[in-house]
Amino acid sequence: MDEIDRNLVVALQENGAAGLAELSKVAGLSVSATAERVKRLEERHVIRGWRIDLDPVAAGCPLLAFVFVAMHPSDGDAGFVATMKQREAVLECHTVTGAWCYLLKLRLPDIATLESFVSEVVRGQAGVARTETILALASPKETAILPVAEAEEE
Repeated sequence: MDEIDRNLVVALQENGAAGLAELSKVAGLSVSATAERVKRLEERHVIRGWRIDLDPVAAGCPLLAFVFVAMHPSDGDAGFVATMKQREAVLECHTVTGAWCYLLKLRLPDIATLESFVSEVVRGQAGVARTETILALASPKETAILPVAEAEEE
């Protein structure tokens, strides 16, 4: 990724609705050349998709919880992972090091829904040995914007 690509992805992370005219100013290219650059970034899967950033409270899911999950060593995890991928409440599912196997990031409407989700959906999966749930009291920073590496020198 060169400096132009880097500038484009930084600008698009800040404002995914930016038009090609605005992006062409950032890139220092014509509108058509900028459109071609964005298309190539999509084809190379640097840009994986286009989304909007919703306020969790306004969207009806103010509760943020993190759930650590330990699996029985002999059981396969494929069913667990497949189920977590299908659930809207699971924003992220990470394989982690240490005493736990997975870390889930959940967004839900309330404690009762969280309790039900953890006991029925998470603990109800074959192979789950134990869980630990941590609630976020506040989120001073929560972002999906990535720190984009400096451009590679040619």
